[in-house]
Amino acid sequence: MNTQNLMLIDPHIHMTSRTTDDYERMRQAGIVAIIEPAFWLGQPRTEVGSFKDYYSSLVGWERFRASQFGIKHYCTIGLNSKEANNEALAEQVMELLPLFIYKEGVVGVGEIGYDDQTQAEDKYYRLQLELAKETNMPVQIHTPHRDKKSGTIRSMEVSLEHGIAPDMVIVDHNNEETVKDVLDRGFWAAFTIYPNSKMGNERMVEVVKKYGTERIMINSAADWGISDPLSVPKTASLMLERGISLEDVRKVCYQNALEAFGKSGQMHESDWLTPAAVDQREKFLNSSVLRGGQTPVIGGPDADEGELGSNIVR
Repeated sequence: MNTQNLMLIDPHIHMTSRTTDDYERMRQAGIVAIIEPAFWLGQPRTEVGSFKDYYSSLVGWERFRASQFGIKHYCTIGLNSKEANNEALAEQVMELLPLFIYKEGVVGVGEIGYDDQTQAEDKYYRLQLELAKETNMPVQIHTPHRDKKSGTIRSMEVSLEHGIAPDMVIVDHNNEETVKDVLDRGFWAAFTIYPNSKMGNERMVEVVKKYGTERIMINSAADWGISDPLSVPKTASLMLERGISLEDVRKVCYQNALEAFGKSGQMHESDWLTPAAVDQREKFLNSSVLRGGQTPVIGGPDADEGELGSNIVR
């Protein structure tokens, strides 16, 4: 995998579901920052307290855990479309969201939108769009797996109806069927490089060749399913091999994500250009990323080339 020492951002990855080994490999591959959207955990949650603890982990433990491997962690906070269908619980979750949206490292409201495109999903999507509008935060939209094109168009139309500027909305999980509609309307078009579904990296190369790099970004959306946390560096490498310029790869795999989510005021390039020193002896609420007998990494990003990827160009 050759990315010519590019710095990379994965703007949609569910690290709550991943291991510290993934953080190590991501840093070695050039990933300097990630965004973790709040999402469905696989098994439906039944109590509002489980949402509170989950959101707390996104702005707390997970942010700390990433820092211990030289990666800057951000998140988006929201009620996902699948769980919006439990209206009694959704009402309670909506009361929680304002408590978290202003937390350090929160760069948007997300991931929200439609799954089965039910009335309940529409209701809570609209309420969260209003929250984003009130707080002037970017919106990260989950487009449905079924009836994707109509669901994607509906997502954009509703956001426009609520008076949200297209450049404040990242429409995710695009494919060849939706990309033109998204770009023509002025929205950000994000693509998930996911094994056996969504987009593959070969197809992504062709999308960039056809549509260019304006308002296009890629992510892994790696989660508890069969997924790959190295999708961004692997796709960047393939783009370079297929003749896409270094500058264009940088836009799709780094700059566009920084520009889109940087509108939150919470994400700045200086966050990782001048990072705090890593000290794996540190603890978060008395928890460590290490286990007994493991040797901690101590120092700046160059402290341990094998683990923290000191060959990254800054």
